[in-house]
Amino acid sequence: MSNDQGPRLSEAAKVLPRLGKSRFAPANRRRLSAPALRTFLAIADLWGLTGEQRLLILGYPSRSTYHKWCKQAREHGDFTLDVDVLTRISTVLGIHQGLGILFPTEQLGVEWLRTPHNAIIFGRRPPIHLATSGSQDGLLTVRRFLDGALGGLYMQPNTIDEAFMPYDDAEIVFR
Repeated sequence: MSNDQGPRLSEAAKVLPRLGKSRFAPANRRRLSAPALRTFLAIADLWGLTGEQRLLILGYPSRSTYHKWCKQAREHGDFTLDVDVLTRISTVLGIHQGLGILFPTEQLGVEWLRTPHNAIIFGRRPPIHLATSGSQDGLLTVRRFLDGALGGLYMQPNTIDEAFMPYDDAEIVFR
């Protein structure tokens, strides 16, 4: 890199906020922790997750810590989740949102999560298996798969798509 690029990079660094400087600050994480966990618990109930699966998704905190968080969240108490746990919850929210867009009912979205899938990344297992593997990468893989489907990459047809009849040339009108 030549010397004349150095000042431009410095100027860009001044303009762009540093990743995490405020977003990952303890005060911001404290503000987000209770509502994030309450939302996670509602989604976990909808998905029918066991206590063990909930712990795995959250990175396997101790049971006492998990129950303490849940109690504080329900009571709108103050506590601070670490960045890893908030990232995992954010990923669950993204999965839930993706399912809500791709499927006409929550039930069909949950059914997709719990049905074995032919995509290579799922290994003929239900996506929920990968999401509850305990790794953040497993969760992110399910999220990325849904994001790809939302972006137009192939995904097996859902119930709305099954009755779709492709257009033929006679039906396409150019004006």
